[in-house]
Amino acid sequence: MEEDTIICRCEDLTLADIRKTIKSGHQNPQVIKRLTRCGMGPCQGSTCRELLLKEVASAAGKSVGELEMTTYRPPTKPIKIKSMLGADKDDS
Repeated sequence: MEEDTIICRCEDLTLADIRKTIKSGHQNPQVIKRLTRCGMGPCQGSTCRELLLKEVASAAGKSVGELEMTTYRPPTKPIKIKSMLGADKDDS
């Protein structure tokens, strides 16, 4: 893969971004996720989780199965934006 290959489309992270974080001493997928926001966009890692794990496993000399999977946290309850803004309340 080329260094400019997009790994996380939601956060616009490239392979170079992930490798730079790994080279700075981080080989834990959870830490890399927090530092780069990889997998924290709208898709919640559905497109980038495996790519991140493969890259970390390769750098650490481990198999993907040996790594801790990143936490997946879907929204607990969908809400409408207008309810967050208070626009759904009666003013009467």
